[in-house]
Amino acid sequence: MESKREQSVKTFKNGYNCAQSVLSVFAKDLGINKDTSLKLASPFGSGIARMQETCGAVIGALMVIGLKYGKGETGTEEDKIKAYDLSNQFMTEFKKNYGTVCCRELLEGVNMNTPEGMAKIKELDWFQVRCAKYVQDAVSITEKIVDKV
Repeated sequence: MESKREQSVKTFKNGYNCAQSVLSVFAKDLGINKDTSLKLASPFGSGIARMQETCGAVIGALMVIGLKYGKGETGTEEDKIKAYDLSNQFMTEFKKNYGTVCCRELLEGVNMNTPEGMAKIKELDWFQVRCAKYVQDAVSITEKIVDKV
């Protein structure tokens, strides 16, 4: 049986974005189907709609935390506080590993929305070398956080 880390990288390499690749491997555990998770996370890849803001892998992980622990219709303020706390733990750990949660910074300032930037990313194979690693690590950190609560 493939681990969630392995599944996430496989999903990413099959053409799904970083947010989709993280959220979808937790879908069953969260009581949603994979297709729904893929659709939900679809606009958040490449730092939110290719804006290179917050890394999509980070956003996918935060979605997992929110779906598992966040405040819903019958929730409490404690649920919201818990989701914030766990999200901060995730972001702190990710930043400890990479120094940032910003997609553009993770890609050394290269703008993927320019032909030159995308050419450089493809030449250096950063989607497969860097972004697949961010996806894999986001899943690992998320598993640690949700497993210890």
